[in-house]
Amino acid sequence: MSDSLPPRPRHAPLWLLALVTFSGTLAMHVFVPALPVAAKSLGAGMGAMQMTVSLYILGLAAGQLVYGPLADRFGRRPVLLAGLAIYAVSGLAAAVAPDVHALIAARLFQAVGGCAGLVLGRSIVRDTAEPQEATRRLALMNLMVAVGPSVAPLIGGALATALGWRSIFYALFALGVTGFLFAWRLLPETGAPGTALDGAALARNYRQLVGSRAFVGFSVGGGCATTSMYAFIASAPFIFVDQLHRPAHEAGIYLAILVSGVWLGSFLTSRLISRVRLDRLMVRSNALSVAAAFVLLGAALAGQLSVPLIVASMFLFTVGAGMASPAALTLAISVNPKVIGSASGLYGATQMAIGALCTALAGMGHGNPALAAAIVLAGAGIVAQLSFGIGLRAQARAGEGTLSA
Repeated sequence: MSDSLPPRPRHAPLWLLALVTFSGTLAMHVFVPALPVAAKSLGAGMGAMQMTVSLYILGLAAGQLVYGPLADRFGRRPVLLAGLAIYAVSGLAAAVAPDVHALIAARLFQAVGGCAGLVLGRSIVRDTAEPQEATRRLALMNLMVAVGPSVAPLIGGALATALGWRSIFYALFALGVTGFLFAWRLLPETGAPGTALDGAALARNYRQLVGSRAFVGFSVGGGCATTSMYAFIASAPFIFVDQLHRPAHEAGIYLAILVSGVWLGSFLTSRLISRVRLDRLMVRSNALSVAAAFVLLGAALAGQLSVPLIVASMFLFTVGAGMASPAALTLAISVNPKVIGSASGLYGATQMAIGALCTALAGMGHGNPALAAAIVLAGAGIVAQLSFGIGLRAQARAGEGTLSA
């Protein structure tokens, strides 16, 4: 009888899945510390340079919606290899970009390629592991998602200081080639290629979710509460280097400190979740972020900006974001248990799209990047509170989902 059972796909090397996942998240903010230097080299303004970050985030948003169905149709292996190839080639194109427009285009394609590892790494784990083992492996995948943005500013700042800003993209090109070669040699096909792309079903699921006031409230609120921080991250080099006249490598250190606030927030949530209702935790955590954003806004308006004040206020902002994020995600994907997969993908895409929008809006503050970033963060925090209220009221009326006690 055992001969009649289909063989379970053999494990893909965990370190390889971690590598391809890390590649996509690392490239998100690794270029940020070098933005002022690259702007001078290319003769570009702050807004144009920040587009290299906002469009990368937008590419990640789009990729989360399409890679899953493509991998179901053509298989995990070929789709991942195609993504890694796009990622590597785009890194080389960015390294040799003659102007800012070419750099922006290369960054968009780099994001589309890098998103493959981010999405398919999780799918491959689910294909090849039993539930308990899959949970352990997925925990590592989530760690890679968090580690990438945390260490990226440090790596980018060090490379830009030692070898120039273009060295960042040569390094990403090398990382992409390395991931492609290892995946080509070592990665088995773990899925079941041939599943039809049911576009009608996907569209129907997305329509149901977009039509749910609860889902829209939690997903828009979750994006405004969390990925709005990208507006500050993209503005930080101009704030620290141009406004406060600090060395470029210090900007990477400050950003790493800020992103670590997300880790602390996630840790606090894991401790508090058994004692605080999920909805209250989400709203109160975002309230902390809103308060921190207004402290930064007040300092910017009063002309009293300093490195300690900025780092302290933004650290509190990211702690609040780290606490609100898992609560908002849990409530959003619980709105309709029948479409959890679609809800997860649409929630992730919404987060990234909001992050890209906030980054672009902050880029309009050419004369005072700190003030522009503070306005965006404060506004996003208020929108998040309003959206959470809409979602919770809709959930209470319709009885959608349940709140953890």
